[in-house]
Amino acid sequence: VQLVESGGGLVQAEGSLRLSCAASGTTYSINAMAWYRQALGKQRELVAVIDGGGSTNYLDSVKGRFAISRDDADNTMYLQMNSLKPEDTAVYYCRIFTASYTYWGQGTQVTVSS
Repeated sequence: VQLVESGGGLVQAEGSLRLSCAASGTTYSINAMAWYRQALGKQRELVAVIDGGGSTNYLDSVKGRFAISRDDADNTMYLQMNSLKPEDTAVYYCRIFTASYTYWGQGTQVTVSS
């Protein structure tokens, strides 16, 4: 499985961005999908996860601002990010889980200016 992220960039505080993660290859066995982020000098953290049934969970600091979704017909996952804050600045990674493996995308930079 290959993952390609897109949609990152530079945005002002209170702005919005939509990240996409497109999966290709052996995608029939994808279960949960998730977004992580890693800020400079910090550990990678889980931002949001969506399981095969559509249930979601979020990092407390992004609840009410971010929304994760998936389109299984296109094997694509999204992260809609609203009311962005400078502390949201990080490299964002998508990750998928199959029955046997987990795969990571290459990351996309999100920079929020104050």
